[in-house]
Amino acid sequence: MATLLKINTSLMETGNANRLAAAFVALWRKRHPDDRVITRDLTRGPIPHLDETTLTGFFTPAEQRNPEQQAAVRLSDALIAELLAADVVVLGVPMYNFGIPSTLKAWIDHVARAGITFKYTENGPVGLIQGKQVFVLAARGGVHQGTPQDTQTGYLRNVLGFLGMTDVRFVYAEGLALGEAAKSQAEAAALGQIAGLIGSRAPSPAAV
Repeated sequence: MATLLKINTSLMETGNANRLAAAFVALWRKRHPDDRVITRDLTRGPIPHLDETTLTGFFTPAEQRNPEQQAAVRLSDALIAELLAADVVVLGVPMYNFGIPSTLKAWIDHVARAGITFKYTENGPVGLIQGKQVFVLAARGGVHQGTPQDTQTGYLRNVLGFLGMTDVRFVYAEGLALGEAAKSQAEAAALGQIAGLIGSRAPSPAAV
């Protein structure tokens, strides 16, 4: 039995990226009914952005941390443990102002910790979170894939790879704000790609 970690980052509960992530999980459950699914909703349960207390807590020996540092590091430890326990990671990622949601950046900052999820060696950095399958479901109002405006793909591939997660696959649903016909076509294409990756039959966009 595998564990799938679904991470919602859309500001709206019914946002396009969240809906794609939900559709992915529904198809995954059909193919892998015994697998465990964990959902981390970064909007309903926001993670604080890094601050001085958290950062200094990371680099302070456990026995020397003050109560505020201890609380900050406990959250980071919990997020890392959740990630390490997952075999499959599904990221629903909308594009906000040509970047990833700040909530997702906060999550990344809490799980990227020197000596714990990556380390530096004489041959360069080594990611310590390995053996994961990662699926990034990118929902965009415009069409940006393959253009300089797509800052998400390169950044996520780089930072996930830096942490050791090199098996990363992207599914794009683009042009979602360009009218109902474009939206329906983009959703259908994305759902078909998801189904192909999982090996299940794709649902109709209306069912997402």
